[in-house]
Amino acid sequence: MGKRCSFQRRKNDAYLTFDKRTYPPLFRHLAPRVKFWEPCAGRGDMALELMAQGHECVVATDIRPQDEWIFRADALTATPEEIRATGAEVIITNSAWTRRILHPMIVQFSDALPTWLLFDADWVHTAQAQAYLPRLRKVISVGRLCWIENTKQTGKDNVAWHLFQEPDNAPTEFYGRAS
Repeated sequence: MGKRCSFQRRKNDAYLTFDKRTYPPLFRHLAPRVKFWEPCAGRGDMALELMAQGHECVVATDIRPQDEWIFRADALTATPEEIRATGAEVIITNSAWTRRILHPMIVQFSDALPTWLLFDADWVHTAQAQAYLPRLRKVISVGRLCWIENTKQTGKDNVAWHLFQEPDNAPTEFYGRAS
């Protein structure tokens, strides 16, 4: 799933977020019982994990849902007004890492609500990130995760949670791995 991988990428960057190491770093930064929209839900691993911690998934969607409780929707077609109308307080997702999808998601989602996106940690250090840094509030290191079920192999890229909001001059806070 990374830039140093010779395997063909999965269509729509469909990598499930089943690795339990994904979540504890984020939990430390969420308010209790937060209401969230999961726009790239896949089969719902992330939404289910967040709900198990007391958070409320107001809606889970995916372009190719893998469970009957997840609605079919292209997240990039939702307007900020439609996103806010869900009743969500934040957006939380393992977004596509493909930049032609990721970058529009950053803008569209953070124009509507504070947005937590899980993707490669290296991105923040690249020239392509510059246009989006005024929206970036927090970067929380997670490390390397497993993306392929029934294997112990981790990905070749470190990942981080990135919190985006509407652009302003607020500084970006960085949090290293807690454990």
